[in-house]
Amino acid sequence: MHAHPDGAGAPSNAAGNEQRGPFVRLINAFSIVTMAMTVPQAVAVWRGDATGVSLLSWATYLVSACLWLVHGVRVRDKAIYVPCIGWIALDAAIVFGLVLHG
Repeated sequence: MHAHPDGAGAPSNAAGNEQRGPFVRLINAFSIVTMAMTVPQAVAVWRGDATGVSLLSWATYLVSACLWLVHGVRVRDKAIYVPCIGWIALDAAIVFGLVLHG
């Protein structure tokens, strides 16, 4: 999820009741925080400053986020697939920014 949280989230238990303990709240918060921390990188790439930004790494993150999205939808786990939507948008923005401006 970089320890890329593209699939970050806690799996629901088999009964379908989501566990809302402190750890789950923490990892959900970190999913949001890490996405927010990625926004400046996307902005920098689109402004033409791609110094040290790896197209291979971000393309791999994008593929990973897409795979996690498919998995999350297949197992019907919002804690997996909802963050993936944000990661796909961010990863794609960086990848396309690198292709166009890098």
